[in-house]
Amino acid sequence: MVSWWNRKRAAQLAAAWLASRNPKNASGERLQLDDVSPELDVYLGQAAYLQLSMYETMGRAGATAPTLSGRLVTGVLATTALERHRTIVAEIERIGQDPAELMAPHREAIDRFLERTSGADWYESMLTGYVTAGILNDLFDSLLRSLPIDVRQRLRTVFDAREEAAVVEELTAHIEDDPRVGSRLAMWGRRLVGDTLLVARSALASHAREDQSRLEPVWTELIAAHSRRMDALGLTA
Repeated sequence: MVSWWNRKRAAQLAAAWLASRNPKNASGERLQLDDVSPELDVYLGQAAYLQLSMYETMGRAGATAPTLSGRLVTGVLATTALERHRTIVAEIERIGQDPAELMAPHREAIDRFLERTSGADWYESMLTGYVTAGILNDLFDSLLRSLPIDVRQRLRTVFDAREEAAVVEELTAHIEDDPRVGSRLAMWGRRLVGDTLLVARSALASHAREDQSRLEPVWTELIAAHSRRMDALGLTA
């Protein structure tokens, strides 16, 4: 069950998202995250479990794809998430930690998040994989800048956007075939933002999670990229 606090917090974060879209709030400087980044083991544990969960979610969604091409693209999302998970797990093992132990504290919250954002059908599930993975991969990629340089070098390409072009091509084709799909996905995309920002917030250092002066530039940068992704589909963020 989704708690009252989570619903309220998601709404607050969605409101912050809307405010961040105001050009007056935008910053031309690249976001600095040193003072909001979590400790290395927290970062790796959460990132690893998110990717594992995304792999499992996309794997299930593939069975409901309306076309063979859709099933193939869903497989791209799943296998990319699994590749990322394996790379992060290798880093956890490199620092002498147990992957399961580092992932365990994040399991409950991420499982709830994925349950809320699973989507009613394949179309919504695909947009979830595109939107939520996009926002969270952007965040974890940004947080890399504050990690030890050797870790940063080994993980420098793990959160790239290698799968996005295939998703855009597939979903755009469906939207062009049936504009009603586009209208529904635009609404679903807006619903995803608050819940995704809750997870993004939990990835930051605990001392920074309630400091809006620190968090506003985080949301601004993440949502700017999110808006570009929605634009690529011809949808309004």
